Amino acid sequence: MAKSTFGEIPLSILDLASIREGFNESDAFQNSRALVQFAEETGFHRYWVAEHHGIAGVASSATAVLIGFLAAQTEKIRIGSGGVMLPNHSPLIIAEQFGTLATIYPNRIDLGLGRAPGTDFKTARALRRDLHETVEAFPNSVMQLANYFSDAGNDGIVAIPGRGLHVPLYLLGSSTYSAKLAAKLGLPFAFASHFAPDELENALELYRSRFEPSDVLNEPYAMVTVNAIVSDTTDEANFLATSGYLSFLNLTRGNPTPLPKPREDIDQIWTDYEKHALQHQMKYSFIGDQQKVTTELKQFIDVHQPNEIIVASNIYDPMLKQKSYQRLAEMWF
Repeated sequence: MAKSTFGEIPLSILDLASIREGFNESDAFQNSRALVQFAEETGFHRYWVAEHHGIAGVASSATAVLIGFLAAQTEKIRIGSGGVMLPNHSPLIIAEQFGTLATIYPNRIDLGLGRAPGTDFKTARALRRDLHETVEAFPNSVMQLANYFSDAGNDGIVAIPGRGLHVPLYLLGSSTYSAKLAAKLGLPFAFASHFAPDELENALELYRSRFEPSDVLNEPYAMVTVNAIVSDTTDEANFLATSGYLSFLNLTRGNPTPLPKPREDIDQIWTDYEKHALQHQMKYSFIGDQQKVTTELKQFIDVHQPNEIIVASNIYDPMLKQKSYQRLAEMWF
């Protein structure tokens, strides 16, 4: 088929270093290494990993450490966090970690920031941060972090490494809160529509309408994360997608598991209510052959006008996952 024309919109990858059923964390990291190397060779713009804790299928908890590993396996692709959950950490510690990464891998490290704990309440308490911080504490933490990367430091406290590196900050969100904050601070904004579709339009409208130019950006830069699975046939893509559905299903049932193998009999596993709820939660999933996904992604981009698309893909088999990204790249570049 002829290549589609997606213009100059960068295409990036979000990875959770998935631990698959029957495999372990070491396998997950090696799969991420192979995928980031493929992404660099193929022309993807950036590769982000997300902080989660205590989830059986996710190995990206020590996000900065994993970013260092992936950056060491590549030469030019941008590597970053999508994101670091800032309430879990001291801003100074994050400044030192990402200052170290940016020193070792100059002009390649991104620092995406979220305000959720990325885990359950009990695990959040074990992370030893103040669980009673107000919502207003997050903007203050973001500003502290930005100051640590400035030439002057933060109120006489200096991050070494970190000072003067101006590591790029991105605010992540699944609601309108971070959209408004990103607009106020003049920062890039990434919306998690791959699992929180309902507020996408409101968040983008608020971000764009309230955006205040800054030293970082003159105009809004909106990134949108979606799910995508591209296969030879739509039936095969729908089969592969059952792994992601089952993973979300187990999580919502309070029993997170490693990423399950795809199943033909998924309708025997979830209830009608669960099926509709999860399919709504994953509304912005582009699943099918190249022609179907091309058409649907074009429509999505026409409506929402993102500056960048970030793709998550919950496919059990690492080679089929890479093959899906290859088909997506063939459509894109």
